Amino acid sequence: MTAVTIQCCAPIAREPLSESDAVELATLLKAVADPVRLRLLSMIGSHAGGEACVCDLTDAFDLTAPTISHHLKVLRTAGLIDGERRGTWVYYRIIPEAVNKLGALFAPLTEPAPSRPVELELTPV
Repeated sequence: MTAVTIQCCAPIAREPLSESDAVELATLLKAVADPVRLRLLSMIGSHAGGEACVCDLTDAFDLTAPTISHHLKVLRTAGLIDGERRGTWVYYRIIPEAVNKLGALFAPLTEPAPSRPVELELTPV
């Protein structure tokens, strides 16, 4: 028989975050806590080929180009996106590891953490 420990809960409910993890995650959460930045992140991630030219992003908003650039800079500084200049345009792409940290923080969060890890005994068939 083999005992397997299953992580049943999202990290936020499994154990208290360390100070450094909380600082890192707060930076990511602050970056996406603005509707424009959240939409930009979604537009970049869902764009064909996984990257979007800034020229494809600006027309979707009733904002000036400098304002869009500011929001992109916040996302880039937080480590959620990266950009590459090609001629006069910058092409942005999501950094999957950073975005995955946000998703993993709360998923799956269906019930409170159990008082101890769940252990299953597996019997070979």
